[in-house]
Amino acid sequence: MSRIGKQPIALPANTTLSQSEHGFTVEGPKGRLMVPAQEGVDTTVEGSVATVSISDIQFRPAFGLQRALLQSAVTGVSTGWQKDLELHGVGMRAAVSGSTLTLSLGFSHPVIVTAPEGITFAVVKNVVSVSGIDKQLVGETAAKIRDFRKPEPYKGKGIRYSTEIVRRKAGKTGKTGK
Repeated sequence: MSRIGKQPIALPANTTLSQSEHGFTVEGPKGRLMVPAQEGVDTTVEGSVATVSISDIQFRPAFGLQRALLQSAVTGVSTGWQKDLELHGVGMRAAVSGSTLTLSLGFSHPVIVTAPEGITFAVVKNVVSVSGIDKQLVGETAAKIRDFRKPEPYKGKGIRYSTEIVRRKAGKTGKTGK
């Protein structure tokens, strides 16, 4: 049995979890998310606690997945998800206007990123915050932004996550004459 799947899901105040024929609907103060139902996995809601169980051992692989998807949705609609990206390097800048993020990354042109529905950008100094209620969409959007200029190992320039540690390389050493 999955250790994650056995844990109950605590539903915060103002958050509801309801089941339909296609999956689950999680509603909270920040919005509403749909979570697909995994085959053979049963979910019961009692008060402010939801539990996940399986009917047959052949559905064991989907057991922990269903619980993790529901927990991510509950956290998203109650507190939201956020990823912070830091811009390191001379001349690297970011600006937000509405739902558009404009990045100056040292290319001959500015890089313009339009926020998908449900995602918001915020910029403070050289830190870009990507936030929303869908954990997968927040992570995917942050990864796409990071892909424009990944951090390089010699000087550490580029876009990196705020929790990311870039391993630095020493670089070349000069030869002494013969």
